[in-house]
Amino acid sequence: MSRSEFVRVRGLRYHVRRWGDDALPKLVLLHGWLDVSETFHFFAQPLLDRWQILAPDLRGFGYTQWQPADGYWFPDYVADVDALFDQYVTDGPAVVIGHSMGAQVAALYAGARPQRVNRLVCLDGPFVRETPAERIQPNFVNWLDELRDLSPPNTYDSFEQLAKQVRRMHSKLPEHRADFIARCWGREDGRGRITLRADPLHKLHGPTPFRFEQSAQLFSHITAPTLFVDAELSGLRKNLGEAETVRRRAYIRDQRAVTIANAGHMLHFDQPEATAAAVRAFLLHA
Repeated sequence: MSRSEFVRVRGLRYHVRRWGDDALPKLVLLHGWLDVSETFHFFAQPLLDRWQILAPDLRGFGYTQWQPADGYWFPDYVADVDALFDQYVTDGPAVVIGHSMGAQVAALYAGARPQRVNRLVCLDGPFVRETPAERIQPNFVNWLDELRDLSPPNTYDSFEQLAKQVRRMHSKLPEHRADFIARCWGREDGRGRITLRADPLHKLHGPTPFRFEQSAQLFSHITAPTLFVDAELSGLRKNLGEAETVRRRAYIRDQRAVTIANAGHMLHFDQPEATAAAVRAFLLHA
C-alpha cells in the first residue's frame, strides 16, 4: 500500500505518494498529462524490494493544489521537482522515471541538475512535436479566446461510467483495472457527479510554441544513463517520425531503448509487469 504526504512546494500544497521502505534507495516517478501518481500502483509493486518510490501529483493534478494562474508551464513543473528534491532527496542522486509529459519534465530536470539524477527512464516520451511557424499566431489567439470562455470540465454519472470511458480508451484493460484507474482519476464533485482530479486549465491550447532545440540544450547536459521505454501500440513516436526520434535522442550521450509489446501509451498500467521488468533490468545492469 502507498501512503500520502502533503508538503509546501513553491507556495502550493503538494501531494506526494510514497511506496516502500524508507531505508532503500530513492526512485522518483513523474506522471503524465491528466494522470495522477496513484496509477503507478501496478508498475511500482515489482520494484519495491530494491527501491522506495516517491511519486508527486504534479501541480494542478490529483490531490495537489491548483495554481492561481492562467496556465501551466514546463519550467514550473521542473522547478517543483527541484524543490521536492530539496525536501526528499538530500542524501545523493536518485533514479527519475517519467511518463509522457512527465518524461519531458524528467529529462529537462536531468539536464538542469545532472548531479541529482543517477538513472533516467522515459516511458513513451518525450515526443512533443514542433509548433509550425504558421500556427504560432492562431494558437495564441485561440488561447486568449479560451481564457474568455472556459469550457466546463467533463463530468460522469458515476465511477462506473468513467471506468467504461477508460476501457474505451484502453480496450485491453481488464474491468477491475479500469475501475481502479477511474477511481484514481475521478472524484465526487459534491453535486452527485464525477469529475476528473485535474484543473480544466490543463486542457487549454497553450500560447507558447514548442521548439525542440531549447530542450536539446538541456538534454545535452544529461549525464545519467538513460532508458527510453517505447510502447508498441502508441502513436506518439510514429507521429514524430523515426528519423526525428533518433535525432532527438542523440543529444543524450548514454541512452538505449526497449519496446514493450502490446502496450499502449499508458504502458505503466496497460502492461505494468513487462514495463517494470524492463526498467528493473536497466536499473540493475546499466
